[in-house]
Amino acid sequence: MKIALFGNPNTGKSSVFNMLTGLRQQVGNFPGVTVDKKQGSIQTPNGKHELIDFPGTYSFFARSLDEQVVKEVLNDSAHPDYPDAIIYVADAANLERNLLFFSQLYDLGFPIVLVLNMWDRAQQKGLQINLELLQQSFPDAQIVTTNARVSIGKTRITTALDALEKKERAPFLAFDRQQLQSDQAQTLNTNQRLEKIRALGLVQQRNTPAPNKSTRLDQILTHRIYGYLIFSLILLTIFQFIFSFASIPMDFIDGQFVRLSDWCSQVLPEGVLTRLIAQGLIPGIGGVLVFVPQIAILFFFIALLEESGYLSRVVFIMDRLMRPFGLNGKSVVPLLSSVACAIPGIMSARTITDWKERLITIFVAPFMSCSARIPVYTLLISVVIPKTYIGGIISLQGLVLFGLYLLGILFALGTALVLQFLVKNRTSGYHVMELPDYKNPRMSNVGYTVLEKVKVFITDAGKIIVAISILLWALATYGPSSRTAALKDLHQSQAFKNANETQKQELDNSLLLSQSYIGHFGKWMEPAIAPLGYDWKIGVALLSSFAAREVFVGSLATIYAVGEDSDGQKRLVHKLKEEKNERGKPTYSLATGASLLVFYVFAMQCMATLAVVKRETQTWKWPLLQLLFMGVVAYLSAFVVFQILV
Repeated sequence: MKIALFGNPNTGKSSVFNMLTGLRQQVGNFPGVTVDKKQGSIQTPNGKHELIDFPGTYSFFARSLDEQVVKEVLNDSAHPDYPDAIIYVADAANLERNLLFFSQLYDLGFPIVLVLNMWDRAQQKGLQINLELLQQSFPDAQIVTTNARVSIGKTRITTALDALEKKERAPFLAFDRQQLQSDQAQTLNTNQRLEKIRALGLVQQRNTPAPNKSTRLDQILTHRIYGYLIFSLILLTIFQFIFSFASIPMDFIDGQFVRLSDWCSQVLPEGVLTRLIAQGLIPGIGGVLVFVPQIAILFFFIALLEESGYLSRVVFIMDRLMRPFGLNGKSVVPLLSSVACAIPGIMSARTITDWKERLITIFVAPFMSCSARIPVYTLLISVVIPKTYIGGIISLQGLVLFGLYLLGILFALGTALVLQFLVKNRTSGYHVMELPDYKNPRMSNVGYTVLEKVKVFITDAGKIIVAISILLWALATYGPSSRTAALKDLHQSQAFKNANETQKQELDNSLLLSQSYIGHFGKWMEPAIAPLGYDWKIGVALLSSFAAREVFVGSLATIYAVGEDSDGQKRLVHKLKEEKNERGKPTYSLATGASLLVFYVFAMQCMATLAVVKRETQTWKWPLLQLLFMGVVAYLSAFVVFQILV
């Protein structure tokens, strides 16, 4: 059978899905929309079935993109995801509210299993549920109790699935889909259902419940002052982990791929194929896997916060601050995550159910200065900003770095403010916010989430990153036939003869890059970037950094024939300070350096980010618009800064 998994948000539906499928699951999208579709296989005594986890939904009457997906599938028996049966997960501690959507699905005639999840929480709250009356009210449903977070109830569900039968049934309430087209008719039907469910008297308060820990915690965690301070502290901790601990496995992964590349160059026979593998393919794959530690660490913390129930409180306290900018409380985590890396930040925007708010969040996230910009900022600040202190305490260089981050944040919010008037929403829905009870995170669910996000990044965005890496490698490696003559002239020069072997290799690399196709592109584009204060060498570094922003530093190191170690960094700073233009003036003046810094604040120079945006929006329209918009903003801003300071 093809089985659909439905339920309201925060009912433990994901825990039920993980309990039933284990690692036998994959993530994709519903056709034509950016809504997650999780699929897995489930084994029952009678056979193996396909289980599809649908978005959390409150009603058959769609008010959001997620709910529209559910409605379209259930209304079209020819849809590839149209189910043969349904598992409906309800929060036993909030049963009456959860039964609204269940009663609608029941009246659609699907064979259905009603899973009363979090049964232990209902007991803790002193609630007594009349299961016999519930079964009489929905006689053709199979009803089971579970506590999926601790893997209790799996066998009950699989046994109930095998007991399902498709047959005619009396509806719980008349439900004619054709007559429920207007909002007024839908509201009337919804109210009638809720009244009938309440009139059943399914739930009784058996005894006085224990004091609610969630209520006491919320007095602190959602406080108008303490709430923001605690959230800031948690974010600081997360980013410290990302910056401090992710660098260790990232450096390890990067080092292993460098060694693998060197090994292939030595072992494989000399030729184009070897260079393609060693210098194009392997670094391209390494450029994908090097992001995995950041993604894994970020989503580990996000999953912990979501599993514990705290993430809903973050959305609650931040919603009022973000809404004037066309965003909502759920936009905070993606935007702040993008300070570490825009890739996991954009991926985490999937928690935003409203399509318009999700799109705006994705569009402005790259304006947040990510860790890849730090090497560029550090180099340029060292070259053009004096190492002085204001009042003997505040570093001028540190102040400039802070200003760059602040500039990105302010422009992200300003862009979001404008976009909310330009982007039309697909649905005219409302925002529902629910605060679930706090609970201890289930580490297996956290692990599933991390594994899922890493797998999605590698399989979807990874192939685009590798392809563009190989293209950029080819452009930087090959060039017109005139390169041979230029290389010969270099080898005959006195400077080359006086150099040691390492220096000779650096000089060769510098010449080959300047004479490559990408070098010629840099010289060709020089007239266009001259108004910004840039020469062709900076143009080559700009083009190369489309692979990743930090490549800017490596490209300049190659062009100026210095190494990329710590001494090479010092030599590069010295060379840039000494570099003169045709007029005998410093190439890297304050005007040029400030122009470059502003350019890198705004420019979308990260193919990995573009690949992820394409994956999340399911179209090249938005990443290309993003590339164009950010490019224009970067160019104009850099132009203004240079012309003012020159």
